[in-house]
Amino acid sequence: MLKLINVIIGIFFLLAACATGSEQLAIAPGNEVDTSSGQNGSVRFLALGDSYTIGQSVRESERWPVLMVDDLRRAGKNVASAEIIARTGWTTRDLINRLEGNPPSQKYDIVSLLIGVNNQYQRRSIEEYETDFKNLLDKAASYAHGGKSKVFVLSIPDWGVTSYASGADRNKIAAEIDQFNKIAKDECSKLGISFIDITPISRTVVNDNSLLATDGLHYSGKMHQLWVNASLSVVKTKL
Repeated sequence: MLKLINVIIGIFFLLAACATGSEQLAIAPGNEVDTSSGQNGSVRFLALGDSYTIGQSVRESERWPVLMVDDLRRAGKNVASAEIIARTGWTTRDLINRLEGNPPSQKYDIVSLLIGVNNQYQRRSIEEYETDFKNLLDKAASYAHGGKSKVFVLSIPDWGVTSYASGADRNKIAAEIDQFNKIAKDECSKLGISFIDITPISRTVVNDNSLLATDGLHYSGKMHQLWVNASLSVVKTKL
């Protein structure tokens, strides 16, 4: 009888130790960092941005990050579905706040950044954009396997050529967009980060209304595909 009691007591302490160990090893969601290179060996792609990245007014299948994955798969790359952190109306500061409040919980093989149009639209200062953009480049690099060599930036499209801007000073908008893009390009150059200029492509909408989304402000899936076409060769070199 005494022997049986000792066995029961031993089992009790063993279970208690296991429970305590589980509590000590538990990692809260959002703090865990996955350093693997994608599920089942697939490439992970994180896209950061605003309405142009989320694909405002186009179908999910027509968003440029989704189209990028499609083209990479056709090229024989094993790529997981794109993970997008973006929202219509976001400025650089909004994106920073989102990333600092709820950072990515894993590492990625490629990371993209397209941000700034709302800084220009809301008349935020160039100085603020420069500071924030540097911050975002650092964050993007920290989320990527291989750091900054796995990051690429798309320039800000020119919304001034859209029908939505018909009553605005289009030359002024274009000049300001160019100024923001120069900051982005210069900062990318300093860090050796790939910068892809899609702004001239966005301006071709004046000759082809099919490149414009139905809301008259954002761009159609056809335009999103043109951005992918301009970026694909650069992205392939990062895989």
